[in-house]
Order: sequence, then structure tokens, then C-alpha cells
Amino acid sequence: METTGASVVITNHVLSDRITEYEAWLNEIGPICRRSEGLIDWQIIRPVKDLTFTYTVIIRYDSEANLRKWIESDERKRLIEKARPFLRKGDHFVIHSGLDFLFSPEDDSTTSPVRWKQVLITWSAIFPLVLLIPLLILPALRACGIPPSHYFDNLLVSGVICSLMVYVVMPPYTRLLRKWLYR
Repeated sequence: METTGASVVITNHVLSDRITEYEAWLNEIGPICRRSEGLIDWQIIRPVKDLTFTYTVIIRYDSEANLRKWIESDERKRLIEKARPFLRKGDHFVIHSGLDFLFSPEDDSTTSPVRWKQVLITWSAIFPLVLLIPLLILPALRACGIPPSHYFDNLLVSGVICSLMVYVVMPPYTRLLRKWLYR
């Protein structure tokens, strides 16, 4: 197994009248998951209130082995059984190595694209951001009276770039290039 890290994208379609119970269940499973070996990050994307009922949980681990250890653990299985009455569909999850989840098809009907295409698309998306974001952020920091600091400036700029890549740029960009990407 690769040791480059792994992510699991869990999709739960929650019954509209069981949202409160599901939220309480998230508060129960969250701390247990966060204590599991190799956990890097846990993020919940909640549904739009009264419009959608799909929760997406993205969990990142330092290795696929540690991720699988959590996913297949008796503790998680017990908690998933406890949540089943709240779910319209069963516990659906997809495991990806590295950043594959940025390129995963919405319908799970195909596999992730070849790595060289992922590299080209990621590179072509990051390059303009690396050029533009410092030009926007650094003058704003100086205008606010924040003195130059190599480490702070780079921490802030890289955080903005990563956030833009994951939440703003890559979802529509991969949809735009979908035909080429999965060919």
C-alpha cells in the first residue's frame, strides 16, 4: 500500500425528520474517529437547510492502512449500525489515495483519471493562483499595517491557494475538463 496518505469521502443521505439525531450521532462518532491512528483531518460538508439532506464527510489519514483500520473497525461498524435509522441509503464511502478525491466522478461509475492528467490539471490551476494571490494578499496585509514576514506571508498565501483549489477552482474545473480527463 502507498504511504502517501489516503482520504475517504463518506456520503450520507439523511432522512429529513432525523437531522437532529444525525447531528448528535456526528458529535458521538467525531471524537472517536479523531482519536484513531494516523488521522490528519476531518471535515463535514453539511446540506443546505431545508433544500438538501446529504452530508459529506471527508476524512484524511496518513496512510491507506490506517484509514482502512478505522473504516473496518468494530467501533465504527457499531456506530454505523446506530445511524442506519437516520439514513435514507446505507453508509456509502469511497477511498482515494492522495488527492484523488479532487478528481473523483460524482456517479462513481468510472475510476480516477490517470495521474499525468491529474498533474496537468492541478498544475494549470495552481500556476495562475501562485502568480495572482500574492499580488492581491500581500499589498492588503501591508495596507492593514501588518509588517512583512516571510513565514506568515507564505502561510497565509498557501492557505488561501489551497482553500481556493479545493473549494472553488477544482470542482468546476474538473467538470469543465471531464471528457478529456476520463478519456
